Amino acid sequence: MLNRRKFFALTAPLALTGNRLMAAAQNAPLGAPHPAPPVRGAANLPIVVSTWDFGQAANAEAWKILNAGGWSLDAVEAGVKVPEADPNNTTVGLGGFPDRDGRVTLDACIMEGNGNCGSVGALEHVVHAISVARRVMEKTPHVMLVGDGATQFALEQGFPKENLLTPTSEKAWKEWLKTSHYQPVINIENQSYHKQPPMPGGPGNHDTIGMVAIDAKGRVSGACTTSGMAFKLHGRVGDSPIIGAGLFVDDEVGAATSTGVGEEVIRICGSHLVVELMRQGRSPQQACEEAVKRIVQKGPERAKTLQVGFLAINNQGDIGAYALQKGFTYSVRTGSVDQVYPSPYYYQ
Repeated sequence: MLNRRKFFALTAPLALTGNRLMAAAQNAPLGAPHPAPPVRGAANLPIVVSTWDFGQAANAEAWKILNAGGWSLDAVEAGVKVPEADPNNTTVGLGGFPDRDGRVTLDACIMEGNGNCGSVGALEHVVHAISVARRVMEKTPHVMLVGDGATQFALEQGFPKENLLTPTSEKAWKEWLKTSHYQPVINIENQSYHKQPPMPGGPGNHDTIGMVAIDAKGRVSGACTTSGMAFKLHGRVGDSPIIGAGLFVDDEVGAATSTGVGEEVIRICGSHLVVELMRQGRSPQQACEEAVKRIVQKGPERAKTLQVGFLAINNQGDIGAYALQKGFTYSVRTGSVDQVYPSPYYYQ
């Protein structure tokens, strides 16, 4: 019979080994490129995909790194920094539409396929929220910083303090104040603020760029960044900075990102759901469709009034996309191919 003394004598070496492994894991540098997983779809790699038409410019920047054999994490960060720095894009970063108090607050997250991730929510005065999110991943023991704490951390890390409210966005906010009517418009991503012809991903959108990429070594990474819903309540945070909602990445399976009304994505842990469905054998397309249907099942009438879209890629380079409503587009770059595609959608 195994008594207490014999039990501890037998298990103490195991406990010591476990403690040493835990200490080693805690001291391991975060964000360093991890060993490449087996590449099953090498013919399709490298590849980068992102939400909306303006993802093409972002993909082009990411492709510079991927085409040179670089890490997908570096690629997605560089890619989404393009719309973050574009003052004419009122969805992301500089020039983003403010909240109802006139303050531009940014949300972003970044993740690589080995599980390392970082996030910021309600960040102010810093253009490149995605780079702050990566710094959270690499320089802190945390996953997410928010509000004043996120801004303080960014400034301490040397990011320049800037005014993100451009004259165009300020004018739009002041015009909105005349009625203060808050009703997000389905697919406003496809319209310019000044009522010009429809422009998918044009300057009138108030949505997200989500990007996922696989490099030549098969390493999967993703990034998601936004200024959030225009004229939102101050402090509102959507799905974009939440790991498992706006973005989820796993080298063993692939990655997914989302766009649209973040509250609905959060309710079902959308991007994590898509990746887990792929783990169970669904194709990226099937997984995206199931996630959208889950949103409909949770609130059929509510779902008719809003837009949500999912974009996914498995570790073989297969792509899937699906949305609630017509109008969601996504951009793909692989080799010499650089193309925008319309997504299938639920409400026909």
